[in-house]
Amino acid sequence: MYFCATLLFDIRMAALINVETSTEVCSVALSCDGKVVWHKENFEGQNHSVLLTKYLDELMGYVKKEGVKIEGVAVSCGPGSYTGLRIGVSTCKGLCYGMDVPLIAVNTLQTMANHVVKMGKAEARALLCPMIDARRMEVYTALFDSNLKQVKETSADIIDENSYLDRTEKMICFGNGANKCRKALSRENVEFLDDICPLAIDMVELSEKAYQDKEFQDVAYFEPFYLKEFIATVGKNKVFNQ
Repeated sequence: MYFCATLLFDIRMAALINVETSTEVCSVALSCDGKVVWHKENFEGQNHSVLLTKYLDELMGYVKKEGVKIEGVAVSCGPGSYTGLRIGVSTCKGLCYGMDVPLIAVNTLQTMANHVVKMGKAEARALLCPMIDARRMEVYTALFDSNLKQVKETSADIIDENSYLDRTEKMICFGNGANKCRKALSRENVEFLDDICPLAIDMVELSEKAYQDKEFQDVAYFEPFYLKEFIATVGKNKVFNQ
């Protein structure tokens, strides 16, 4: 399933393409000065190599029709699925080369935290704990305050009953890796939010700030933040990867 929306906005302003492919969700958004003017997403599984090309073709049709001038391309840079990140970054590099615009990298976990902030769920002294499933009881995670300042570095953590015992602040956990951690982190100061995943529409505020601050990446040498090495498991007829 996907949802597409077009908002009334002055399309002559600076515009950024935002691409998010770090998990099972594939999403694309077009923003103008930090406001979403077009977006589309699919939640049905990892078919990013097909869906991303399709969505970008549709987006570029809109761009051409409306006379939008693209100023940059932002990509969710990880952590997350090795294959998803590779597809997103390589595609965005191609866009940057083709349109001669800068590449912007947006932290996937910060994108998720930004969604919680926009929901109004980020309490002033609470810590935001996005979690991306990394198999078994391991998650890719970090901690952010309510202003999206990162207060714990990004890491691959194996969650058990001893995890985060040093944190006395309220913690808000969310993401596709959070549900499996509910029992281990069953404490009074830990809250869980459901149905939150990284989306291109939640990259917009972050990519706009990076653009204004000229925080651009080297298109030739930029690599996603995989966090862990790629591991392939071979079955009888298929190859699976994280």
